[in-house]
Amino acid sequence: MKKRTATIKRKTKETNISVKLNIDGRGKAKINCGIGILDHLLELFAFHGLFDLEVKAIGDLQVDLHHTNEDIGIVLGEAFKKALGDKKGIRRFGSSSVPMEEVVANATVDISGRGYYRLRTAHAYTEPKTEDGYALKDAEHFFDALAKHLGMNLNIMVEPISSDLHTTLEPIFKALGVALDQATQIEPRRKGVPSTKGIID
Repeated sequence: MKKRTATIKRKTKETNISVKLNIDGRGKAKINCGIGILDHLLELFAFHGLFDLEVKAIGDLQVDLHHTNEDIGIVLGEAFKKALGDKKGIRRFGSSSVPMEEVVANATVDISGRGYYRLRTAHAYTEPKTEDGYALKDAEHFFDALAKHLGMNLNIMVEPISSDLHTTLEPIFKALGVALDQATQIEPRRKGVPSTKGIID
C-alpha cells in the first residue's frame, strides 16, 4: 500500500507551523506548539490514533494563543487531507467513547469532504480554563479548523463539562484519535471511494 504521509508548512505574519503526519504509524509524537496543554492533548490524540505526528509551531503567543491554536488545527487538517489522497478504500466513518473520571466524551466522524463541527453537552456550565489560559472555546476553534480543512464532519458529545478543563479535554482528544483511526483505516472489501457519488472532495 502506498504510504499515507504528508508534510505541510504554513507561514503567516502571525504563525509559522509545520506538521509531519504518517496515518499508518505507531503513535509516536513530537509536539512543540508553545501551548503546554495542546502539546499534551495532541500527544494523546496521536498515541491513541496510532498516528506518527510531528508538530512545530511558532506563533504570536505574546498577543494571545488564538492564532497559534487555530492555525495548528488548519495545518493538521490539511495534512490529513493530503495524506488520505483520493480516499479510496477508507472506512470513512468512525466513533469512540472515552471516559475520564466523571466525564464521558463521544467523538463521531465522517470523512465526507464536507467540513462541519459541533460540540454538545446536556447541561449549562461555567467556562473552565487551564492555568496557562487555554479555554474550552480555544479547543472548539481548534476542532472547527481541523474539521473544515480535513473535510470531516465532527460531532462531539461530552458530559459533564468538568471544572477541571484537563479532565474534559483529555477524553475528547483520545476519543477523536480512536474515531479518526477507524475512519482512515482501509476496508479490504472496498475497492473504490466510499461514496455513492464516486468521489469525496
